[in-house]
Amino acid sequence: MSSLKWWENAVIYQIYPRSFQDSNSDGIGDLNGITSRLDYIANLGVDAIWISPFFMSPQYDFGYDVSNYCDVNPEYGSLSDFDRLIEETHNLNLRLLIDIVPAHCSFLHPWFEESRKSKDNPKSNWFHWVDPKPDGCPPNNWLSFFGGPAWSWEPRRQQYYLHNFLPQQPNLNYANHEVQDALNKVARFWFDRGVDGFRLDAVHTINGDCEPYKDNLPNPNFNLGNLPQDRQPFFRQLHDIAQLNQPVIQEFTKTFRKIANKYDGDRFLMGEVDGDNGNATNISKIFSEPGRLHATYNFDLLKWTGLNVSELKNAISNAREAFNGTGRLCFAFSNHDVPRSATRQLSPLELTSEKQDNLQLLLLQLQTSLIGSSCVYQGEELGLPDVSDIQFDKMKDPWGLNFYPEFRGRDTCRTPMVWEKSKPMGGFTAANESWLPIATSHLEKAGLDMARCENSVYQKFSNFLKWRKKQPAMVTANIMSHVSGGPKEIIFDRISETQILRCKFDFELVKSTFSEVTYGAS
Repeated sequence: MSSLKWWENAVIYQIYPRSFQDSNSDGIGDLNGITSRLDYIANLGVDAIWISPFFMSPQYDFGYDVSNYCDVNPEYGSLSDFDRLIEETHNLNLRLLIDIVPAHCSFLHPWFEESRKSKDNPKSNWFHWVDPKPDGCPPNNWLSFFGGPAWSWEPRRQQYYLHNFLPQQPNLNYANHEVQDALNKVARFWFDRGVDGFRLDAVHTINGDCEPYKDNLPNPNFNLGNLPQDRQPFFRQLHDIAQLNQPVIQEFTKTFRKIANKYDGDRFLMGEVDGDNGNATNISKIFSEPGRLHATYNFDLLKWTGLNVSELKNAISNAREAFNGTGRLCFAFSNHDVPRSATRQLSPLELTSEKQDNLQLLLLQLQTSLIGSSCVYQGEELGLPDVSDIQFDKMKDPWGLNFYPEFRGRDTCRTPMVWEKSKPMGGFTAANESWLPIATSHLEKAGLDMARCENSVYQKFSNFLKWRKKQPAMVTANIMSHVSGGPKEIIFDRISETQILRCKFDFELVKSTFSEVTYGAS
């Protein structure tokens, strides 16, 4: 039925491999574990899966610090395990996306190990090396996302190197064309193995043309409030002028797009981007201009404290204004970096706890009724809440460890999936201990149990996705009307040549309705 490319309206299921399913009893999820649960994903009715990094890594940032882009970290399996996974995924008519981390690598990557040795080795300028100020201080005021300066000292070179995240994640220098060539080879390696596309992690943090390394300006909209980021110095600055969203990034996206276009099967490039003070939509438009990324991963629904109905309307309206008639954006309510939507959205919408499952279904239906594609984070189809009671000695996330106790980081949304309440460790692992604690609060919503339960969020969402695939307005066009409705409603029409489908989401009754309409009728 669809006249769109697969990625223009896909529902993508995000897997955080470390926490999905352990197959070898070491307490850590792995590739074979994902393969063993593919039926569960396919039966849900999604179109694709996206797997967070499983590459070689010392795991300082749990895979987002890559030491070899073209091999699998042993705790996740092997390349042959990945080949089997992609074969089984395609056998179930699912597409498979993987994360590529282009902006930075691990400090244990051979590239950086060579670069840091001296100022005259073959990779001496593959990273950002800058002399100190006369007083020994870093070259400017840039800060790391995870706390502290964005510069660390290398005694052998007597210079600072740039890292927008951890010191163990040095930023690559895209002013050097050899760096681009190296990442091009990474893209071809995985496309040749059959992956259907990449989610490009933090692509807006690529650095290349940033000399003379100007200072960031103060953020005039910063307020010392109650949000986690309000307690972190990074957000006191504006970054788009100097540190982030630099023009060189688009040379990278254009090159990656040319590579993707040479492969059959409509290979897909989706970039994670953001901007200062709610500028994500405008940044997204730049990143997805013709010849660049196919789509961007939209942050407008990922606010840390959740969104009230008015804020949801504004976010959807802004995206519609920028992208109506295209599939150039991807929506998500949750991912591996933010608290789960079942927890975030409950408080601002003033709903009682017994309506939480209904709210979760409503949010999933809303997200997958919007134009473009959408990403559903593992466990969202079950209505799993965030886990806020992880003890400090069990925490793993470096971001949370740096800012504890005011901010507990990302462990709260990364605890292992549970599959059957009756099994030890919820069926996640046969080990006595998992890398993060199993959340006992999740056991009542274990995945396989809920897949067999007629009234579960899983089953209702699965029924919705299968119905969605039969609606021309949802799958043959990416057009929606303006957003309307009362203070507790969101109403819009999805429009195709053969159908106008009115989508109504009532947050007071916590109920959705979908009906075919003819313009001129009420």
